[in-house]
Amino acid sequence: MTKTQYTTLLISDFTMDIFSGYLQNNTSLPEIIAIKAPFGQVIPVMSDTSMECWNKLYDCAVVWTRPESVVKSFTRLLAYQTVPLPDILAEVDEYAQALKMLRDRVSTVFVPTWVYATYHRGYGMLDMKTGTGIANTVMRMNLKLTDALDDTGTMYLLNTQKWIETTGKLAFNPKLWYMGKIPFANNVFKMATHDIKAALRGLMGKSKKLIIVDLDDTLWGGIVGDLGWENIRLGGHDPVGEAFTDFQKALKALKNRGILLGIVSKNKEAVALETIKHHPEMVLGLDDFVGWKINWDNKAQNIVDLANDLNLGLQSVVFIDDDRVERAWVRESLSKVFVPDWPEDRMLYAKTLNELDCFDTPAVSKEDRERSEMYRTEKQRRDVKSHIGSLEDWLKKLEISVTVEPINDSNLPRATQLFNKTNQMNLATRRMTETELKQWALEKNHAVWTFRVADKFGDSGLTGIASLETHDQTGRIVDFILSCRVFGRKIEEAMVYAITEAARTAGLKSVTATYLPTPKNKPCLEFWKKSGFRPIGDDTFAWSLQQPYRLPEQIQLEGDING
Repeated sequence: MTKTQYTTLLISDFTMDIFSGYLQNNTSLPEIIAIKAPFGQVIPVMSDTSMECWNKLYDCAVVWTRPESVVKSFTRLLAYQTVPLPDILAEVDEYAQALKMLRDRVSTVFVPTWVYATYHRGYGMLDMKTGTGIANTVMRMNLKLTDALDDTGTMYLLNTQKWIETTGKLAFNPKLWYMGKIPFANNVFKMATHDIKAALRGLMGKSKKLIIVDLDDTLWGGIVGDLGWENIRLGGHDPVGEAFTDFQKALKALKNRGILLGIVSKNKEAVALETIKHHPEMVLGLDDFVGWKINWDNKAQNIVDLANDLNLGLQSVVFIDDDRVERAWVRESLSKVFVPDWPEDRMLYAKTLNELDCFDTPAVSKEDRERSEMYRTEKQRRDVKSHIGSLEDWLKKLEISVTVEPINDSNLPRATQLFNKTNQMNLATRRMTETELKQWALEKNHAVWTFRVADKFGDSGLTGIASLETHDQTGRIVDFILSCRVFGRKIEEAMVYAITEAARTAGLKSVTATYLPTPKNKPCLEFWKKSGFRPIGDDTFAWSLQQPYRLPEQIQLEGDING
């Protein structure tokens, strides 16, 4: 089940009381229980597991330090001594190794990047000079730390400089340091809390997947039904028109990142689509949208219908509309849909979109970047299905291929993402980090496979995961996960065939699967009831390997399950 509460260890070289208070009192999910490590003992806390603070189990940690406290040669640089840059970076590497010691104790670690006081001018006009400037050196230290932690998969550097810049000249107050060993103003800690909460929601799989936008005065200026598409405000030598163009560019950028775009608008569909197709300043084309509901119906119902068409839950949806009445209606009618407050000033649209924190994810995979194309090809599949009588005939027309391979370093990030986001076709609904999943797969008598799906319309990417645990001559299917985009096309049966063949090759006598119910994974139970496996009670299913499991004739299975 998805966690709603995170016990968090705060490790720092400064007083964390104010930061701890913000973390624990912020009302947005998830709830954080903050435990402060002993003051100023950063390296001992990370290296000594016998310290009292490690008597508890933690879900995550925040390690927040000042560069002069953990990189001693940087202190000399602040005193304007000549310090070779390689010496400083070598100390950064040593610090990174200390941070990595946390991996076995904490599944997620957040490391705010290093900054130094904005009132410190450094070398002035030379402060960006390599090998001399303090600002230049801090940048290189942060980049070095980023590179050193990049392979962990569980440690995330957060951009402290953004919090400083937003707070402004009051971010640093020497009085706070002398009186309480507090290096930053309260607003810096407030913004850090905001970003950490957003990051945790991303790790929980709570990031939004679909932006639904209105059209008139949202995607362009003016009412197209009254003005005609030639006369709307979009682009050109017009500040407002340029702002709408930039808003479309910002939406397009999110689409490139993997966020889906849809339209819900009260309009005449033919007129609206003609505008998108023919206006020369349109940044977004019809292919950028995975669907639309353009009519005079209730917008809340149109949002529900569009989400259902895409097989997405309402909790995945963001709705953007310039009309405050429409926003209020959708917010009241559909509590799971995120409806951000939207500015009246059109020139603030792109800024407001880029400020939203609901799209944070722990990784961006190839499948994410191609998600919009995958949904577009899914529409083509549905169109073919509507013209073909039986399911079997439709599947044959799709020319489906499934490629299986053992989990490895190249597919691990996407597999972990699928592992933590999939709810419906999910046998056990376990949640694991990259490191935890890799370690589990490497254990004796464990095996994990990934499944890629493609057909004549396109590549759906890595959409399935299965794992097997063996004891004596029996195998237990621990995880059986398939993206909702592709289930119901005999992919499930092909996965079961691959698993049972691997078990047969290993000399096992039988395979079982035990369903662990959640509020969302009932479709998985329904599959196993129809799978051909023999039911044992209400939630366990068994297959004797004396009889081969049948591979559906509509599926071409490729790859080597034995690696």
